[in-house]
Amino acid sequence: MASKSLIDTNPYLKDSKKYLDALITNVSSSTAIETGESIQAISQNISNVTHSIFNAPPEQKKSKPR
Repeated sequence: MASKSLIDTNPYLKDSKKYLDALITNVSSSTAIETGESIQAISQNISNVTHSIFNAPPEQKKSKPR
């Protein structure tokens, strides 16, 4: 029996908004523990970042081979 991948079974990974929110929360809380900075400040800084790993690139259509 084939196992389903985590992205297929975890509702937070299926919904990109929930995934992004959970990722920012996770990174913020971990960073706060290590640096002593507030979770809210770190979360805000991460949310303000543009052109980073947190911003998924737009989906591109695959071209058909000729």
